[in-house]
Amino acid sequence: MYPEMMLIPMREELTRAGLKEARTAAEVDAALAESGTTMLVVNSICGCAAGKMRPGVRLALQNGTQPDHKVTVFAGQDREATEKARGYFGGHPPTSPAIAILRDGQLVYLMQRSAIESSTAPAIAQELARAFDTYCVKTTA
Repeated sequence: MYPEMMLIPMREELTRAGLKEARTAAEVDAALAESGTTMLVVNSICGCAAGKMRPGVRLALQNGTQPDHKVTVFAGQDREATEKARGYFGGHPPTSPAIAILRDGQLVYLMQRSAIESSTAPAIAQELARAFDTYCVKTTA
């Protein structure tokens, strides 16, 4: 584990953008129990991938359509929360960083490290905006 002081800027980059931090398994379960869509970001200290992911998430949050809820866990630090979060990823191998969209607690979209590290922040934002428009649109009965 890294000293918490090193992680503060990386945590704040997402929390300042409106994501709620989940540091325990119970907080992850509570966040994903909320109805509607939830973007779940697995944050990471990795500079090559997470250094593009965090700005990409912030840019995507300028999109008109957004998830109802936004939550983040920090891999390698908040281990219990990260393990619980990854349990919602339906058998996909664990990677960090990662960005998931869940609807009513069920995975509908997952961007894993391989897609993140080979992209730029604007490309990540564009892909997330597309996913928001696809999975987070409100429906009326």
